Amino acid sequence: MLYYLLYPFAKYHTIFNVFQYITFRTIYAMVTALVLSLLFGPYIIKKLKYMRVGEVVRGDGPPSHSTKSGTPTMGGTLIIVVVMLSVLLWGNLGNAYIWIISFVTVGMCLIGFLDDYSKVISRTGGLRASTKIAGQIAVALVASLALYYYTDFDTGVSLPFFKGVAFDLGWLYVPFSVLVIVGTSNAVNLTDGLDGLAIGPMIISAGTFMLLAYVVGHLKIAGYLQVIHVPMAGELSVFAASMTGASLGFLWFNTYPAQVFMGDVGSLPLGGALGMLAVMTKQEFLLLIVGGIFVVEALSVITQVASFKLTGKRVFAMAPIHHHYELKGWAEPKIIVRFWIISIMLALLAISTLKIR
Repeated sequence: MLYYLLYPFAKYHTIFNVFQYITFRTIYAMVTALVLSLLFGPYIIKKLKYMRVGEVVRGDGPPSHSTKSGTPTMGGTLIIVVVMLSVLLWGNLGNAYIWIISFVTVGMCLIGFLDDYSKVISRTGGLRASTKIAGQIAVALVASLALYYYTDFDTGVSLPFFKGVAFDLGWLYVPFSVLVIVGTSNAVNLTDGLDGLAIGPMIISAGTFMLLAYVVGHLKIAGYLQVIHVPMAGELSVFAASMTGASLGFLWFNTYPAQVFMGDVGSLPLGGALGMLAVMTKQEFLLLIVGGIFVVEALSVITQVASFKLTGKRVFAMAPIHHHYELKGWAEPKIIVRFWIISIMLALLAISTLKIR
């Protein structure tokens, strides 16, 4: 919005030229999201407490989690509202990518809200897994079709560490895109089990894709690094920066011991947006490295379920894997911080692939 309101004044004073630069708007999108999160966080937490929107702790979870019962949840509403406000202020709203990723974010947020509402407020146990997955697939499919038919999008897929290796999926890119978006959305959701565990890697992942979006959107830099150039994708840096700032602000209240949990209303859209960023920047497989923590958490659940159904035995003491370490005696803060450290290392590895080819 500010891009349209203030940049035209550049013909009167050169100071307004800064609004044309993605780097300038990216920085201030992050700052805006961070400040808004810190300002409105206490109000949202107070409101959630007043509405008695408290966490319902699973009876089969780790015993130490009993103290978390009643902690305000659905705090992810704050994150998503702040992200959208920041993008509205600093983004170029004429960019189709901004509208498509916003659709995914809001759509997944609505699904998460309905799930949280039925669990926490109406106490009906949440949406059925099949209903939730169907809703996620529908949102991802609409976004993928819009990307395929209404933008000049490259359906090629490249591999990290390999130069000049790409596969053109053609129309198969649509189901592939849906898989990436829905898979990431659920992986982040599964990771959200300890105070600050999911939001930490989300900050790191969003920050990484903020950089990647700028790289692939810049013709000369993309050419120099020999990555697929995606025209207009640089504007996604503003969106990723808003995610980073809003998540960082939320961490202030979500860090151990948490004053508020994000709930599905936050984890599903954040994961969906991260998956959409990977698709739009043509870094789908690099997401496996950047979001390695989310991947491991999801695989631990898949492995546990498959092993129990096939052999009757469990691989982990409890899944997702962060609960396994809890039952092994690791203190919650130790698990959280170590997972953050691993996430930082994976992000650095992912960035290094731009040169290691």
